[in-house]
Amino acid sequence: MQTLVCGKTKQVKIDTEGIFTIIGEKINPTGRKKLAAVLLEGNLDYVKELATNQINAGADILDVNVGVPGAEEETLLTRVVKMLAETFDIPFCLDSPNPKALAQALPITPGKPMVNSVNGKQESLQAILPLVRERGASVIGLTMDEQGIPKDADGRVKIAGRILDAAAKYGIPPEDVIIDPLVLTVGAESQAGAVTLQTIQRVRHEFNVNINVGASNVSFGLPERDTVNAAFLALTIGAGATCAITDPIKFTRVLRAVDLLLGKDAYAARYVKYCRAHPLEEK
Repeated sequence: MQTLVCGKTKQVKIDTEGIFTIIGEKINPTGRKKLAAVLLEGNLDYVKELATNQINAGADILDVNVGVPGAEEETLLTRVVKMLAETFDIPFCLDSPNPKALAQALPITPGKPMVNSVNGKQESLQAILPLVRERGASVIGLTMDEQGIPKDADGRVKIAGRILDAAAKYGIPPEDVIIDPLVLTVGAESQAGAVTLQTIQRVRHEFNVNINVGASNVSFGLPERDTVNAAFLALTIGAGATCAITDPIKFTRVLRAVDLLLGKDAYAARYVKYCRAHPLEEK
């Protein structure tokens, strides 16, 4: 199954049978004090720098989140998206739980954007899905509801099914719904990673839709977080994930290697091209 996401001129196909898609995570002020500060100041040069660095590192899509306390998200998201769209042709993933912010930003976003996200709560489904349908966008569906994130794969798969059913009622086809199985930190719950992998396998088998992962949370509180995140990303791809909101500067190399090892890179052409363009610094 293919999910088409488009920017001003660039098209990206997230494909259950294709190469892995990288959604750059760094335009998000959560845990990033410098970005939060510049967003409050209204100086967007640093945002443009973050976008440039991620695209150069291999990002296929840019996640755009401007949710910082003290800022008017409705106005700021539109302003940031407009600025980025004037400079870059890459597709955008508008990252906000705020329906008002999405309602203002979606109409000025070029191409066919992605929305991050909807979840299994009725309030979320009723607020977000009409916006997605009206804009003709795709949407990430988080496997959580009013009771929180289920501890087991069964609960998460059921929520995935409910999200897909609700989307269908609004006229949104399954190819435009990307399920995110969610992951908790393994430092607090040793089976957290395994449950996410089980959920990915079952969602892929039962619904055959595209699957997104956000790897960073799995390693929270652990040493050598990048090592854990890279290992987890590789395992999720093996289980059936097709895209990730992650750091392209750190992880594009390993993701290219995973595509190669799964037989999705003829003669290692993409991997070799990337390594030549981004040589590792000698230690």
